[in-house]
Amino acid sequence: MPDQTAQSAVPVLEMINVGVEFGVERDWVPAAKNLTYSIRRGQILAVVGESGSGKSASSMAILDLLPRNSRVTGSIKLDGQELRGLTAGRMRQVRGEKVAAIFQEPMTALNPVFTIGFQIVETLRVHTGMRPIDARARALELLSMVELPDPEKAYNSYPHQLSGGQRQRAMIAQALSCDPMLLIADEPTTALDVTVQAEILELLRDLRNKLNSAVLLITHDMGVVADLADDIVVMKDGEIVEAGEVHQIFLNPQHEYTKALLAAVPRLGFGFGAADATGAIDVTAALAEALELGPATATERATAPEPVGAGDAVLQMDDIAVEFGKRGKIKAFRAVDGVSLSIRSGEVLGLVGESGSGKTTIGRAAVGLQPIVEGSLIVTGRDITKATRKDLQGLRRRVGIVFQDPSSSLNPRLSIGDSIGEPLKLAGESKGKALGLRIEELLDSVRLPRSYRNRYPHELSGGQKQRVGIARALSLSPLLLVADEPTSALDVSVQATVLELLKELQAEMKFACLFISHDLAVVDIMADRIAVMHYGRIVETGTRDEVLRAPKDPYTQRLIAAIPVPDPDTQRDRRELRLALLAAAEGGADRE
Repeated sequence: MPDQTAQSAVPVLEMINVGVEFGVERDWVPAAKNLTYSIRRGQILAVVGESGSGKSASSMAILDLLPRNSRVTGSIKLDGQELRGLTAGRMRQVRGEKVAAIFQEPMTALNPVFTIGFQIVETLRVHTGMRPIDARARALELLSMVELPDPEKAYNSYPHQLSGGQRQRAMIAQALSCDPMLLIADEPTTALDVTVQAEILELLRDLRNKLNSAVLLITHDMGVVADLADDIVVMKDGEIVEAGEVHQIFLNPQHEYTKALLAAVPRLGFGFGAADATGAIDVTAALAEALELGPATATERATAPEPVGAGDAVLQMDDIAVEFGKRGKIKAFRAVDGVSLSIRSGEVLGLVGESGSGKTTIGRAAVGLQPIVEGSLIVTGRDITKATRKDLQGLRRRVGIVFQDPSSSLNPRLSIGDSIGEPLKLAGESKGKALGLRIEELLDSVRLPRSYRNRYPHELSGGQKQRVGIARALSLSPLLLVADEPTSALDVSVQATVLELLKELQAEMKFACLFISHDLAVVDIMADRIAVMHYGRIVETGTRDEVLRAPKDPYTQRLIAAIPVPDPDTQRDRRELRLALLAAAEGGADRE
């Protein structure tokens, strides 16, 4: 019999001096250099760094999924077996059977023309040769294991028929179908709401404990790392700059880059109390301690403006409702119901909630892109409750919008200068030399070199493209700016610079801002007042400190408890508190 102790001592994954290079214009450009680390069974190793640091390129080298213009050096061993040099057929057996991946965006990773069940069954039959009836039973078992509420329904659904969190769970089920010894999770929660993210992290933790698999977690979110990882590898410009146990890295980082990553993480700035002697958490007492306002300067915690009336509000919504989908006998779906909001000049209102809560619908209504069916809507002094297209033409010169994904919101065929200048041109505000000067002023305002006016979107990073989106939105000096998740797709350090830029521009130009986000820590940085949405309704509103430090609604409390913080011990206490809040909410529902 083989020595089991010796087998367990062999790392599941061993990377030895691994390098990844890409051929660009007859030259080899390094993406990762001399990477050396290992992962054992039951261990979660987080590889962290910003976009372009080489995290994903090195993980795709493990799976042999890099493009043809790449080359890999060094040694990659899986359970003691060298992967480099394996034939394509042998690598196909390794992928799925021994190594599986969870990708950032399930909509692009799952095949849109096949049901979830078909895709899992296909994986099982290819790798294990199961009979169709057995593969179906195993697929349903996996969908139950990842805690989908209705496994049978999910099995028969196409990817677009599931929510983001459900799609991510389905992709995890497919990844686990062959009981892999190594699971590569590449930014598995970046596109998810904080509450769904907390559920996925809890699921990954439980599955690691049940299956004793090794997990390679790739992320730029230090809060996620604190919640899940045992050890950390920090990458910058393709190289490992620091590595160690999670507490060591968080409590005593040595490299300046690691310190900068930790400093860039938005946080609410409060800690959580521990459990009592019995191990139980007193929810009321924990919240009272957890949400106590920490030390801050008067500037950082300026008192929010007094509530405004319709007369002096830049945006005034009174009991508005928005509906979708009414066709023939099919009833309309009410996405927003009875919402009242007001924002005045110079004020930032943070609108928070999960996907599907109606946040973006409110933002689209505010700029005249979505008609309302009930209530009253006044924007920049104009009543657009029943506005015609002609009425809205004048309005759109006075409002701007910054979208979530800068890559899809900019025209790839227009240069940066043309994209920024297009609203000015269409509005007849500037042309010729004056237009060129205005474009340069706007580039200056968003801290981009003037030479960028001749570049195209694909030549810019995500943060730079978002700055272009901000410049374009502010080109006509709007009275109202709607920022719809403007930083959710960005690295934490880039996010920090974009938020600081928005704060500076808002303070300088005094526009009213509706800042939409699911991240309460980001809203804490930006907003004077906060409104919390849940299922199309406002469940809580107030000043920043009232909502974030003394939340009254159980939904707001759960949102706050779900935010991961970059401190392993504090995050453990927050996780326990969140579970206690969920248990309390379920207990209350049962009693009703």
